[in-house]
Amino acid sequence: MKVPEKKGLTSYGDAGFSQFIRQAFNRHLGFDEEDFKKPAIGICNTRSEINRCHTHIGPLVEAIKKGVLMAGGIPLEFPTISLGEINTSPTTMLYRNLAAMDTEEMIRAQPIDGVVLIGGCDKVTPSQLMGAASADIPSIIITGGPMNNGEYEGKTLGACSDCRFFWQEYRGDNITEQEKDAINEALAPTAGHCMVMGSASTMAVCAEAMGMMLPGGAAIPATHNGRLKHGIETGKKIVELVNKGITPSQIITEKSLDNAVRALMAVGGSTNAVIHLIAIAGRLGIELPLERFDELSKTTPFIANLRPAGKYQMEDFFKAGGTPAVLKELESLLHLNELTVTGTTMKENLRDVTISNVYRDIIYPFEQPLHKDGGIAVLKGNLAPNGALIKPKAASKDLLNHRGRAVVFASIKELETMIDDPSLDIQADDILILQNAGPVGAPGMPEAGMMPIPQYLLKKGVRDMIRISDARMSGTAFGTVILHAAPEAAVGGPIGLIQTGDMIEVNVENRKLELLVSEEELTMRRAKWTPPAIASRGYVQMYQKHVMQADKGCDFDFLLALQKEKVK
Repeated sequence: MKVPEKKGLTSYGDAGFSQFIRQAFNRHLGFDEEDFKKPAIGICNTRSEINRCHTHIGPLVEAIKKGVLMAGGIPLEFPTISLGEINTSPTTMLYRNLAAMDTEEMIRAQPIDGVVLIGGCDKVTPSQLMGAASADIPSIIITGGPMNNGEYEGKTLGACSDCRFFWQEYRGDNITEQEKDAINEALAPTAGHCMVMGSASTMAVCAEAMGMMLPGGAAIPATHNGRLKHGIETGKKIVELVNKGITPSQIITEKSLDNAVRALMAVGGSTNAVIHLIAIAGRLGIELPLERFDELSKTTPFIANLRPAGKYQMEDFFKAGGTPAVLKELESLLHLNELTVTGTTMKENLRDVTISNVYRDIIYPFEQPLHKDGGIAVLKGNLAPNGALIKPKAASKDLLNHRGRAVVFASIKELETMIDDPSLDIQADDILILQNAGPVGAPGMPEAGMMPIPQYLLKKGVRDMIRISDARMSGTAFGTVILHAAPEAAVGGPIGLIQTGDMIEVNVENRKLELLVSEEELTMRRAKWTPPAIASRGYVQMYQKHVMQADKGCDFDFLLALQKEKVK
C-alpha cells in the first residue's frame, strides 16, 4: 500500500505504520484526516510565569490561532524555552544559543509547514530569529509588546532605565527608602517587556525592519487591543507565507540586514542588537562585520527621541507611528526591494505611511534629526583589536575624548566586593575596567558593563565615569560605557592584561581605544597570563568551548552556515 508523503514522520521502520499511528493520536484534538491536509502552523508558545515579559501571551496565542483558522490553516501550539532577564542566573545570554537550538530543532522535528514565533524579553526574539533562519521554513515573528509607561509624582517612569537611575540616586543618598519603594511599585505597571528602547524593543524594531514582522508590530503596547488584532493578522499571514513558499532565507539578506542596522542606529537602540544581528546573519552564511555597523551609523541620522538616549518611550513611539514612520523617514537610505513577511517589498509596505506633525518631537524629520549620525560607535585599538562598542548619545560629552588611569576589577565578584570599599583608590577621572566578564569568562557575558560608581563619589555628585569591559550592558542602561571588548580577557585579549595605574586613551570621534603601555611590557604580561578554568560538565562547558567572541555574534561555532551556503 502506498502511503501519502507527510512531513516529519516519526521513524518506526514502517512508514505506513508511522502515518497510521500519527492519525490515531492526533484525533484527540478533534481534527479529522482531511484537516491535516491543510497547512499545519506551529505556534511557538514561550509563556512563562517566571519570565514576566511572557506571562500575558495566552490571549495573543488565541488571537494567532484565530487568524490561522480564518486563513484555512491548522494551528498547533507547542512550547519552547522562555528567557527573562530578571529571573535568569547568571544571565539570559548564556542561554540564548540554547533557546535558538530549541527553536530550530522543534521546528525541524515537528510536522509543521510554517511557524509563528512569539518573542519578548531581550534574548527570546533573537534566539527565535536565529533558529528560524537555520530551520528555514515559512516563519513570522510577533512579540508580546512593551509595557505602558509608569509614573511617580508626575514623572514618567521607564523600566529599566529608571531602575538604574533611581537606584544610583538611592546609593547617593538623594532619595529615601520610602521614595525608593514607591518608585519600585510604579516601575513596571503592566504586562509586557521594557517600555524604553532597550534590547527587547530594539530587537522588535530590527525584526520589523529586516522584514520578519508585520509592519507596526514592534511598538503596539502589550495592553492595547491592537496587539490582538496584530496577532490575528500574523496568523493569517503565516498561512499565506506557507502557500507562497516564502522562507526566512528569502527575507533575511545582506540588504535587509542593512535595513535593520539603519533602524537600530536611527532609534538609538541597544548595543546588544549588534551581537544578535551578527548571529542571525551567521545562520545564513552572511558576513556582517563590526565595520559595517560603524559605516552605516556614520550615515544614518538619529531621529527617534527615545530613552535611554532621548526623552520618550514605546507608548509614545506607537502613537507617533512606530517603526514604519522611522523607516519612512529613512526611505532614501533603505534597500526598498527586499521581500518581507507581508509577501511584498519594503517599498510597497511604506507606500502609504504618513507621519503626523503632532508627534515630531518623538520622530524627527530626516532633514532635521536629533543627531546627524547613529546611536552606536565601534572603537578599536590595542585595548580591543577586534572592536568594542559605545552609545555616544547616552554618554557624557566631556568623557568622549579622555585620558585616564585604569582601576581594574578582575571579576564581577571582585567588583561587587570592592567598589564601595573605603580603601579603594579611585577618583572621578579614572577609568573603571572589568575583566573576565565576557562570553567565556563570566560565562555568558552578563549585563555588568554599567559598573556602579563608588558610593563616596556619588555622594560628591559624580554621576558618570568611563567604564570599559568585555561584558554587555542592558539596552535600558546609560552612561559612558564601553562594552564587548574583543577578544575578551578569558581568551587572552588585551583587556585582561590591564593593571591598575595603566593609562588609557578614549577618543570616540576618532574611534580610538588605546592602552598606553609599551608592547614590550604587554608581551611580558602576556607570558605570565594563564587561561581560567572552564566548567566541568554540561551545557555551560559546551558553551565555553564553542561560543565565539562578541564581534562574531557569540553564537556557537558549529551552528554557523557555511559561506558557500549563502542565500543567492
